[in-house]
Amino acid sequence: MNTPEKLKSLLKLSHDLGRDDRQLSILAEGNTSVKLSTEIFLVKASGSNLGTLDESGVVECRADVLLSLLEKNGLEDKEVDRLLLESRVDPKAKKPSVEALFHAFLLSLPGIEFVGHTHATAVNSILCSPRAREFAVKRICPDEVVCCDVASVFIPYTDPGLKLAQAIQRGVVAYIKRLSRAPRVILLENHGFIALAQSYK
Repeated sequence: MNTPEKLKSLLKLSHDLGRDDRQLSILAEGNTSVKLSTEIFLVKASGSNLGTLDESGVVECRADVLLSLLEKNGLEDKEVDRLLLESRVDPKAKKPSVEALFHAFLLSLPGIEFVGHTHATAVNSILCSPRAREFAVKRICPDEVVCCDVASVFIPYTDPGLKLAQAIQRGVVAYIKRLSRAPRVILLENHGFIALAQSYK
């Protein structure tokens, strides 16, 4: 799939996730990304709306700049913002979502081409409850296993930004060590849902 096709697929995924009638995203918030190569990916820009996303709301980023951030601790927000801006291929492009940090990591996993993150109301009704962790690891029907695998990565609440990206990295690495494959679903306590896939379909 070439870059224009991947962009078209990313926009379609974003519109599907941002549709009001599906309630997959509160106020069409959330973010999406697609891998263009091992070095470059596209991600929704900060402040853009999933439901109405167009090409101007997508930013091309260099993965290595963002992946290097995951190895650092104690950075101030302004330094993270500077490096987010530095990751842009086009210096005039909009600022990437701060969650581009975890998109860069997740798209570096083998077989992962698309990432979608939303604040689905039905899922958050559980993730904002005392049953969140149990929901992530316990399956109650066969279709859940088929679609979401035998378990999801569960991330206790962490403020969005570098610390959340690092928490996701730790959780996913532990999952891969245990099951020898990337997860399909990551559940963020009191926050939302992340899906990883080779295709948006």
